[in-house]
Amino acid sequence: MTSAPAATTVAMLLADSRLPAGAHVSSNALEAALRDGLAPSEIADYLATRLRTIAPVEAGTAVVARRISLDAGGVPDTAALERLRREWAARTPSRAQREVASALGDGLRRLADALWPGAVPAASSRACPWPRPIVLGLVAASAGLGVEDLVRLVAYDDAQTVAAALLKLEPGDPRAAAARVLEACALLEPRVAELAALEDPTRIPCAGAPLTEGWAEAQSVLPRRLFRA
Repeated sequence: MTSAPAATTVAMLLADSRLPAGAHVSSNALEAALRDGLAPSEIADYLATRLRTIAPVEAGTAVVARRISLDAGGVPDTAALERLRREWAARTPSRAQREVASALGDGLRRLADALWPGAVPAASSRACPWPRPIVLGLVAASAGLGVEDLVRLVAYDDAQTVAAALLKLEPGDPRAAAARVLEACALLEPRVAELAALEDPTRIPCAGAPLTEGWAEAQSVLPRRLFRA
């Protein structure tokens, strides 16, 4: 790229569902949840649960990945990233969630190779790509995205993925879906500074979400599913 875009522009780009990184294949297990009896009227509760459990893990992982890259002058140490991956995996017990995060991370990595060459080093194994939160953190470091904006981006992406999927699975008022996204993101706002200050991967939050994890596993084997995840 010949010139560096503003960080706000980068954030908007990364939050755009039309980004060619494959995120449109995910519903954040909403499809399985609805089949299992979750009512559309309970979506706000589903979003709130994700923003209190899964999103802090993803945001914390992205923040630490960003720090690793910045501390290394933009050439992140793969050994440090592997340690971070292990901490993230320990907090992501669902195999299906880990596999999807790796697939989405690889899609974002391919985009980063074109837009921010060198931002994302090759993983130690082609069969095990970096998960999306790690790639997102590395991209944030290379593109100049601020750490608090990175946390907010993770929260927005999680909520917007569910809201967009809901409109396909249970069509309704898109204005209501947009309102739910804003409400969900506001739930994480009190923790933004705490998450943005993370440097030690062992300090990444850890909160269980067994029902959500179960839906992710169920989603991976659904017949005739609309979404991969």
